[in-house]
Amino acid sequence: MSFGPPPAGFGPATPPASTPPAPTPPVWTPPSDIERALLEAKSREDWAAYFDTLADSRLYFEIRRDGADAEPSRIQPVFGHDPRVAGGRIWAVYTEGMLPAPDPHRVLDWQKLGWFARVWAPSDPAMIVVNPGTPCEAFLPSAPPHSAVWAQHSERAEGPLDRARVLTLRLGGPLEGPVARGLACGALLIVRDGLAWNAMAYHGNGYTSERKLLREWWGVTSREEWQEQQRALLDPDGANPVWEFALGLRRTIARDFGGHVDTGYWRDAVARVLRGRSDGEIVITPDGVTSTPTVPEAETEARIKGVQALVGRITRYEARFRADGILDENRFVSSVDAWNFGRASGMARWGLGARYCSLPEAESAVIEAGRAAARSYKSWQDFAAGYILGRCLHFDDEEFGSWYTDMVDVHRVLMSEPGSPWLTVPFK
Repeated sequence: MSFGPPPAGFGPATPPASTPPAPTPPVWTPPSDIERALLEAKSREDWAAYFDTLADSRLYFEIRRDGADAEPSRIQPVFGHDPRVAGGRIWAVYTEGMLPAPDPHRVLDWQKLGWFARVWAPSDPAMIVVNPGTPCEAFLPSAPPHSAVWAQHSERAEGPLDRARVLTLRLGGPLEGPVARGLACGALLIVRDGLAWNAMAYHGNGYTSERKLLREWWGVTSREEWQEQQRALLDPDGANPVWEFALGLRRTIARDFGGHVDTGYWRDAVARVLRGRSDGEIVITPDGVTSTPTVPEAETEARIKGVQALVGRITRYEARFRADGILDENRFVSSVDAWNFGRASGMARWGLGARYCSLPEAESAVIEAGRAAARSYKSWQDFAAGYILGRCLHFDDEEFGSWYTDMVDVHRVLMSEPGSPWLTVPFK
């Protein structure tokens, strides 16, 4: 098996005495732990470790954008050329740290290592090249029986590729500053999927999957719809008004009375405030001073009952948060704005992966997500609790199912794993 065919003329040679020594080649820094592991395994010719690393990584490759738009379910790879390979045709694949910047005309998909062996056809290139042109590259014969040597490693990979883990780009991704802070706001989502938290030049789940996810979960199918959704998530007044009313009332009570707020007192305060508003109130708007209409008593009592039930849900979630290490003792969630700001950070990257926006547009949205979060919260832990509560109020309905447990798992990773942005990027 060949893992790196030498260029023509390769071999030891003794230069003439008059020839000056060749300059020392620059030291190559692997962009992420994936490429570092590949380089180390290749350097010691430990191909089993090399293949194990590939099997535990997404392997990206170029696809035809027009083909993906016309037939999203059909994968149409774009093959490359390498003069070092007989016939020249290769299937170039890239690990996450080696991805190119998103380009409107060049889009990528990804698959697991074993997939390439299963789908190989005689018309495909005879060689797969991993990270071509880099010190960690390798040439994998793609046809059976040779492909069985590396494909078997996919069967014993450590776990699903979308498991929660911190992957950091040491090159090609910001490690500090406003962009890094904004990217860290989306870490609960990005780290949950095992993607690089600081990949601003985002390819994520691949072009086709990013478009599918935006369509199915957000109803976004165009640039204009992406822009509308991004603006809504970054709107400082865009959170659920009932949730924010309840949490805001508790903040006011805590500020006025110095700390802990009894749940019973909070519920009573909800009733007092809503009954006080039922007779209408004077409101100052950009258009002038106006008054709200009187609310029928039955409607007021129904609102009171609903918000008091919400108070109960919030306090029960917070009790569970404390038990699971999301909230410290005697702390409470101040706001669920994080639910929107964290998703705004994700939406910027999803839009880029789906080619609904440019890299500068996505970066600008990420920066604004970080600024908005800093205006509403004091720390990553406060931000996380607000995000998780918003997610649970929206999806979980006190079942404490995967909508909650997934966040517990990734929260533990982000608050403990070396390299986590919540441990390395200042919140403000």
